[in-house]
Amino acid sequence: EEALSDRRRAGVLGMDEQHRKILQSNRSSLVRDLDPSLLYNGLLSKGIFTQDMIDEIQSAGTRRDQARQLVKDLETRGSRAFPVFLECLLETGQNGVADFLQDGLPIQTPQPIPVQPVPIPVTSNPRKEIDKPDRGDGPPSRIISPYTPGKDLPPTQTTPVDETDPRPGGRPRSDSLQTYRMDTTPCGHCLIINNVDFSQDSKLNNRRGSDIDCDRLEKRFKSFSFDVVVKKNLTAKKIRHQLSALSKEDHSKYDCCVVIILSHGTEASHSRFPGAVHGVDGPIVTIQNITNYLNGQNCPSLQGKPKLFFIQACGGGQCSSHVPRVFNAPHYPVAMTEPQ
Repeated sequence: EEALSDRRRAGVLGMDEQHRKILQSNRSSLVRDLDPSLLYNGLLSKGIFTQDMIDEIQSAGTRRDQARQLVKDLETRGSRAFPVFLECLLETGQNGVADFLQDGLPIQTPQPIPVQPVPIPVTSNPRKEIDKPDRGDGPPSRIISPYTPGKDLPPTQTTPVDETDPRPGGRPRSDSLQTYRMDTTPCGHCLIINNVDFSQDSKLNNRRGSDIDCDRLEKRFKSFSFDVVVKKNLTAKKIRHQLSALSKEDHSKYDCCVVIILSHGTEASHSRFPGAVHGVDGPIVTIQNITNYLNGQNCPSLQGKPKLFFIQACGGGQCSSHVPRVFNAPHYPVAMTEPQ
């Protein structure tokens, strides 16, 4: 609690004084009109609140009590909190609340936090491609011939590093700017969420055949030395609960973490990752929210380690055809589909 108080005091110092006065002068109106339940996903995905802070607000009690606590905590979350709060109000249709906060005040839409890409070495030697016999129902497929170590590609050169140099999470990593070390056993946690049977109220069809994909994914990632956990038919709330539990695991002895979600999807606007998946009850969890559970702030033991997310879900009402391709690399054959 003392550490939380220190963070809140630091946030107050960073918040624009004019923004803080607007929140304070309109607190009674906000408590009366605000629907905080619509804002939690947005404020979490945009980095204003942590999941623990949202849980604390939700435990305050009634809608009015939650609204009062949300506004109080918002004043402690730094210079981005007020603009992001307005953005979330507009995204959730609470325009009336946003209007009386914006009255006479120019508001700048917060810019998404830039993502710094990690350079990955790419070989200049293309691997051989050969025609694969097709079944006569489309153009010939292509298959990349198996890689032979020492034959097709020149040996890679790595930069010597001091293996005793401390890294985030207490683990050394070779050539941290270009490669990740992936040699622990097990390699890490793999959570698979497989939504098949949807409630009638959701107005979504059941996803026949998803169990086959789930079984194959489970076998594949077990063969990659992951600890695999499969959860079936989760509501939106239970999806968030599983992701929250995964973020609280100690990943310090692992090299990687994988999340796979098989469900219905939909379009959703967000600052970094568009799209969302449905729980079996109908409500959605945004992709931005899903990835946020494992970021450095919410899951410190995964800092500096790869977090892989595989989402199998439609992104709207349109469908596209696909061409099957098979990629064979040493020890890691992966089957996938590519859009035409």
